[in-house]
Amino acid sequence: MSHYLLAIDQGTTSSRAILFDDEGRPVARAQQEFRQFFPQDGWVEHDAEEIWSSTLEVCRSTIASSGLGSEAIAAIGITNQRETTLVWDASTGEAIHPAIVWQDRRTADYCAQLKADGQEADVTARTGLLIDPYFSATKLRWVLENVPGARQRAERGELRFGTVDSFLLWRLTGGKVHRTDASNASRTLMFNIHTQQWDETLLALFDIPASLLPEVLDCAAEFGHTETELLGSSIPVLGMAGDQQAALIGQACFQPGMVKSTYGTGCFMIQNTGSEAVHSKNRLLTTVGYRLGGKVTYAVEGSIFVAGAAVQWLRDGIKLISHARDSEALAEQTGQACGVYLVPAFTGLGAPYWDPKARGAIFGLTRDTGIKEIVTAGLQSVCYQTRDLLEAMRQDGAAAPSALRVDGGMVENNWVMQFLADILGVSVERPEVTETTALGAAYLAGLQLGLYADLDAIAQHWHRQQRFEPKMDEVSRARLYDGWLDAVQRVRSES
Repeated sequence: MSHYLLAIDQGTTSSRAILFDDEGRPVARAQQEFRQFFPQDGWVEHDAEEIWSSTLEVCRSTIASSGLGSEAIAAIGITNQRETTLVWDASTGEAIHPAIVWQDRRTADYCAQLKADGQEADVTARTGLLIDPYFSATKLRWVLENVPGARQRAERGELRFGTVDSFLLWRLTGGKVHRTDASNASRTLMFNIHTQQWDETLLALFDIPASLLPEVLDCAAEFGHTETELLGSSIPVLGMAGDQQAALIGQACFQPGMVKSTYGTGCFMIQNTGSEAVHSKNRLLTTVGYRLGGKVTYAVEGSIFVAGAAVQWLRDGIKLISHARDSEALAEQTGQACGVYLVPAFTGLGAPYWDPKARGAIFGLTRDTGIKEIVTAGLQSVCYQTRDLLEAMRQDGAAAPSALRVDGGMVENNWVMQFLADILGVSVERPEVTETTALGAAYLAGLQLGLYADLDAIAQHWHRQQRFEPKMDEVSRARLYDGWLDAVQRVRSES
């Protein structure tokens, strides 16, 4: 008899649920977009109730469309947009402020002050992260400082903090459980990745009461059970990981040196470094890849803030295309050397620049530049940024990967995948199941359930759908990338 695993994939622009069988094959799915709020320059927020309601709706829709009933679901795995910060009332579960999204830059000045005070080296040594508005701690501090009465309520133990995984778990369990996993905790700037504990020194630095924080478990663990009335039966939640770590698992990158890159709202490249927490000299992040059975597997990560969001902006912001899929045909008409560069620094630049005050720009416009050239430049920007990350990994001493495993919505675009292989000079592998973030969450739940004996058993389910080989000559590759580096330099806040 098949065992079915429900993966909740709560992302930056939409909530998804996918039901997988025990072979890792999707059986049913549902997806729902929700609103993005931009109250000020560099601010990005979500409505906490929309996060919850959209998640609940896609779970119910997926179960209904599968025709199986909730009793057939053996376990749930949760994966989520990371770093996004929520604070809610411990009694009612109601958020006291909109969710502050990982892209949000409102704490840039505070982060700059911390760095000027010489705090970054110690913070990095403890967390593997840089001091940047990207991470949760400074967002949480902002809520405590700016929402009337929040700090006093926190001191009295009346509030709870969580990233989206914790918030969803709280709601799914009817407020009975306040937990997270080690991968999500490692992205908060408050978690010591070496001791695997919330760090008292960091809590003091950011002035965060410990009573706000969730209990940290392994990525495969007994997180709690859903309330029966929500999904039709009480289902155990047995897996949890931040979206990029979940994709690492879904891509079966279990050996040190293996690399995956996920193309969603942002782009995130992660390299498995095994039991060693490798310190990057090129402003990449050291993070928890996953923790199983109390054993930590570390990773090095490069984070790009805008990837698929650039296509969303081309569609919704300046309305050059009606559908994201239209971009592929336009790029095929344009070719690779269109002469236009779009730097999508809409909320600053992530790795390896970490420049929160950089802003987006388009360069190389001429009288005959049209829609197709700008759209093509938007697609290429994702590939150029990926090369930025790969170059940083190489400079840190990592060997070039034999292949880059890719996933996320953008990888369905064959033109982008071929240009990615060309500009990297590395083979790009697209798996049969590209929903690897959700798949990784399902695998974690299945691992805890005992459906899979170990990670090797999970790896047997990974299958390649297509491999893109680099075809571009080195001279062209260098010329195009040099143009990109010049464009980036022009938008840097310190340039």
